[in-house]
Amino acid sequence: MTRQRTPRQAWIQAGMEALGDGGPAAVRVEELARRLGVTKGGFYGYFDGREQLLAEVLDSWEREAANAVIEEAETAGGPDAADRLHALTRSVQARIGLRQTELAVRDWARRDDGAAERIRRVDRARMEYLYRLFLEATGDPDEAAARAAPR
Repeated sequence: MTRQRTPRQAWIQAGMEALGDGGPAAVRVEELARRLGVTKGGFYGYFDGREQLLAEVLDSWEREAANAVIEEAETAGGPDAADRLHALTRSVQARIGLRQTELAVRDWARRDDGAAERIRRVDRARMEYLYRLFLEATGDPDEAAARAAPR
């Protein structure tokens, strides 16, 4: 009987959940193995160590928090900027678990330059997308900049 390996993405997803639950300190190999119901030995077949996992958790969060949300809005929203803005709102609201992870990443970014850079990139991608939508909707660059600016 051969045992199946726990997929790499399962470790990353468990890491994301742990990050949302308790910050980067909660992303521990032993704890993730317990969550997944496996031994920690399989972890080292995918990752050199905890730091690599944390980097990949940040990669995954960044893709989901910015790129995936924007792509979904573009696909589901249709040709009208207002419809894409509504689709963006729905997409963000549907990702409830991502909110806790984002709060944890933002807290982490206060102490870690790598996490801070991820936050800057995600925020920049979001603001640029909002700016483009508002520019398309209003035709006014100043109005678009004002509406897209964080409050």
